[in-house]
Amino acid sequence: MNQLQNVRVACASGEATARIQTALDRAADGPVRVVLEPGVHLSGGLRLRSDAELHIPDGAELHFIPDYDAYANTGVDIIAEDSNRGMIVAQDCQRIAVTGKGRIVCNSSAFVIGEDPGMDIHTPAGLRPRVLVIERCRDVTLRDVQVSDSPMWTLHFVDCDGVTIDGATVENNLSMPNTDGLVIDGCRDVTVTQCRIKTADDGIVIKTSIGPDGTPTGACRNVRVSQCEVESHSCALKIGTESYADFENITFSDCTITNSNRGLGIFSRDGGAVRRVTFARISLDCHETPTGFWGSGEAICINMLDRRPEQRPAGIVSDITIEDISGRMEGAINLIAEKPAGISQVMMRNIALEQVVGPLGTAGSYDLRPTPADLAPTEEGVGRQNSWRLGPDGRIIGCIAYPGGMPGLFARNVETLALDNVTIARPDPLPESFNREMIVRD
Repeated sequence: MNQLQNVRVACASGEATARIQTALDRAADGPVRVVLEPGVHLSGGLRLRSDAELHIPDGAELHFIPDYDAYANTGVDIIAEDSNRGMIVAQDCQRIAVTGKGRIVCNSSAFVIGEDPGMDIHTPAGLRPRVLVIERCRDVTLRDVQVSDSPMWTLHFVDCDGVTIDGATVENNLSMPNTDGLVIDGCRDVTVTQCRIKTADDGIVIKTSIGPDGTPTGACRNVRVSQCEVESHSCALKIGTESYADFENITFSDCTITNSNRGLGIFSRDGGAVRRVTFARISLDCHETPTGFWGSGEAICINMLDRRPEQRPAGIVSDITIEDISGRMEGAINLIAEKPAGISQVMMRNIALEQVVGPLGTAGSYDLRPTPADLAPTEEGVGRQNSWRLGPDGRIIGCIAYPGGMPGLFARNVETLALDNVTIARPDPLPESFNREMIVRD
């Protein structure tokens, strides 16, 4: 085996793309560890090779050029929103790594084209690069790196085997949509530990997307997420919504969720089944959000709904364990399937939550978005595609008032729901907008 090459890249004025890429390309002659020296390195798109490690030590900063054209040579296959480019990418590689306690700095404001004042968020440009996209790779490591201000999905792993993500930090602009922190997409044998995520969209999300040819990325199996801290203005720990292939043996444990829209979520939409999922030993704090955001203060949200009913009926959700969950919610627990027995074999044990009145009053409806309506183009002034859409009655499609008011737990079309030591402390006296029943099964 060839000896490891250590290549240092000096900090210098001007663009560093060519210097860094040339160093990474030396992996063609044997394993290489590219070390960025302390200081700011300004770069366009970079491509990792097999047996290459990009090391960003404490004191070094990798700043990416805020221009979509700077990533014309680092295109990828899986399109996210409208983007097929990444700042750092790898495809069909083995034994690759990005490590170090330095910083990767982006500039999301360069990709803002307006504001959505009703929701207090930016309107993003259609074309925005992801920060890191790793496709069809084996033996992948991401350790200790800090990423800030991503314009789009931040860390995206697609159809990979053997992924270790340890100690990564993501801190994004909380007004920038579609900035998911960590996306595990159709991967197998993944371990995520001790990560800190703060973002305007999903925190840590497990997906199975679809490629340009209509083929799913692959099943997600054997994924373990533990000891992470997440703040999300969407869902903190999530499976779906993209769900074209199956999910099996997924565990989220020993995590802390703060100041988030939703806490724990499973969203089946596109045909893949979800089986053997565990959420365990998690504390959470979930708050209401303005009308238009998906969800509003739900601690736990599991739903199954056909997004493309004629093409890909949603897959079943079964064998779900939710245990040792504590904290506070301004919404409710939702377990909702569109079809009978669409959700089955759910065990909830040792649940201790406080349900409180939120300041906005938006938690009085359960939210089934995305629905087929969210795929349709929108007319000016009536919503945003894949976000929110107004119906003829002027209400957001997919948001439905709870029958009889908001309960503590609402279940519809759930077969075999077992509750063991489930406690939801509710206001006393109970507000008029709350259901008199704590648990409502429909």
